[in-house]
Amino acid sequence: MSHTDPTRSGAAVLHLDNVTRVHGQGAAEVQALRGVDLKVRPGEFVAVMGPSGSGKSTLLTLAGGLDTPSTGQVLVEGVALGGLGRKRLAEVRRRSVGYVFQDYNLIPALTAAENVSLPRELDGLSTRAARREALTALEELGIPELADRFPDDMSGGQQQRVAIARALIGDRRLVLADEPTGALDSTTGESVLAVLRARCDAGAAAMMVTHEARHAAWADRVVFLRDGRMVDESASQDAGSLLLAAATNAKGPVAE
Repeated sequence: MSHTDPTRSGAAVLHLDNVTRVHGQGAAEVQALRGVDLKVRPGEFVAVMGPSGSGKSTLLTLAGGLDTPSTGQVLVEGVALGGLGRKRLAEVRRRSVGYVFQDYNLIPALTAAENVSLPRELDGLSTRAARREALTALEELGIPELADRFPDDMSGGQQQRVAIARALIGDRRLVLADEPTGALDSTTGESVLAVLRARCDAGAAAMMVTHEARHAAWADRVVFLRDGRMVDESASQDAGSLLLAAATNAKGPVAE
């Protein structure tokens, strides 16, 4: 498949600058991330892979401003998230970052269209205009018929696609996805990855946590984590070789 060349795309949308994240203290201390330096540029789709406990989800939560690094800094479109107050941080996350959570995080009392349009309404867009954008996003994910349905009346896969629509609504410059195809069948999963790929080809940046090399093949680049460190990265076509090499170096199987 033809991917955008990120080398032509200018300054990074996301920059994790020598980021570490430590949980706990003393004997209970856990180093979730260790000196990670990573840039994701406009038009670039990056997949993050690694065994369970390697720091993948921690990397994503820091990138989205949902947590703060112990050392180093996270910049989104050149803005250091650590230097922002709560209100300004919420604005940046709402306007610039689309986040797809593993557990969907839909609001049960809102319909699919209302869940998807909520970020735009919080930005001051009229309810009517926000709903139009929400319906377009739901159409893009192939689920326009869910617009007036509540989360409890949807399957897990349907909720997943509504959550992805919410992450893509508006002019989000950075899309972060934690196992976005986990609740989907293979055909639907491929269609969702195609939507993410198209957003990047249109100029957005995306970072996706996945454990499947065939999903990573949609990306321009694969970053591999082990024990909180970036141990390797490659073009997505080499994802399978990368996993095999990492497993061999570790003298054990790679597992999610």
